[in-house]
Amino acid sequence: MSVVPASADVVIVGGAAIGSSVAYHLASDPAFSGRVVVVEKDPTYARSASALSAASIRQQFGSAVNIRISLHGIDFLRSIGDRLEVDGDRPSIDLHEGGYLYLATPEGASDLAANHALQTAEGADIAMMDAAALKARFPWLETADLACGTWGRTGEGWFDGWALMQAFRKKARALGVVYVPGEVIDIEREGDRITAVRLADGARISCGTLVNAAGFHGREVAAMAGVSIPVVPKKRFVFTFACRGDVSGCPLLIDPSGAWCRPEGRPGPEGQLFIGSASPTPDMADPAMHPDDFDVDWAFFDDFIWPSLAARVPAFERIRPGRAWAGPYDMCELDHNAILGPAGDVANLMLANGFSGHGLQQAPAVGRGLAEMIVHGRWTTLDLTDLGFARIAENRPLLERNVI
Repeated sequence: MSVVPASADVVIVGGAAIGSSVAYHLASDPAFSGRVVVVEKDPTYARSASALSAASIRQQFGSAVNIRISLHGIDFLRSIGDRLEVDGDRPSIDLHEGGYLYLATPEGASDLAANHALQTAEGADIAMMDAAALKARFPWLETADLACGTWGRTGEGWFDGWALMQAFRKKARALGVVYVPGEVIDIEREGDRITAVRLADGARISCGTLVNAAGFHGREVAAMAGVSIPVVPKKRFVFTFACRGDVSGCPLLIDPSGAWCRPEGRPGPEGQLFIGSASPTPDMADPAMHPDDFDVDWAFFDDFIWPSLAARVPAFERIRPGRAWAGPYDMCELDHNAILGPAGDVANLMLANGFSGHGLQQAPAVGRGLAEMIVHGRWTTLDLTDLGFARIAENRPLLERNVI
């Protein structure tokens, strides 16, 4: 049984990718010498977004701060063996830089062009192609209705999200971070400061700073401290299927319908394996996810995802469906962007919530940024002010055109 410390300089609620990244970056900062305690409700992480995510990274965002976060992210992932090595054990996350391919019909071409201009100005390696160039580069693609597409030549792709989370966790523990299995059920606050958390087993941990990295439980944790954030759990599905047709060089493909897919692993006897899904369209219901509801809606695949993908990639007309799973997005209802940093007047409550499906890829930069804010009192390496709590309090959304 774990011994619960009575106090800590920093308590982090949630020990998946975001929480463990914050813990690692704190413990590895030469200017920090305090105690870090991570409280994790589910130490198996089996139902965490980190475990159930499709685990990918892109620079094709429509806001500069998200592009910069992911540029740091890909640099971190490329060098993860050096950064998170523990006693000669170098973690591997099976990073594949296959790129994202966003497709646009004439109606969406201007938005794609504007995004591309911003991305390239920020240093992302994104190519913009007209329909003819798309057909030449991806001959298996149906392009008759397309105006253009943007493809990440380098710096975008997919990886093993579970391995990344575990690597952060292992390194953090090697640096002295204490992980405590337990559920935070109350937060003590005196005036404008958090003073302690209480766990379901009766334990109390006093703290100098509290980090809310509780994933789809983030809103509940914030409410315990008297802070309201517009974060709700949304249910998302991931489906696998095998295709025998030639779809060589397929990137992570985003159809104008919102359906997407990417390769998974190496071809087997049943053909190339793919995973895919889609966000609900505006005319579909998108209810909040209940904590114990992990059932898969196969009709969503049969009625929307498969027809959309088969129309775009004729080789997908004949596929073999495989397994599928459901998982939560901690969705920020204001603008589908994360909420980071101090929680308004509660200066020692740090928020890391509402990632809306981007948590794994943003974990390296967010962990670094929050550690800097805690240790140095400001964003030092990368300014994350645009994702701060102020925009929530002022009902001022950060425009993001590329939402999937």
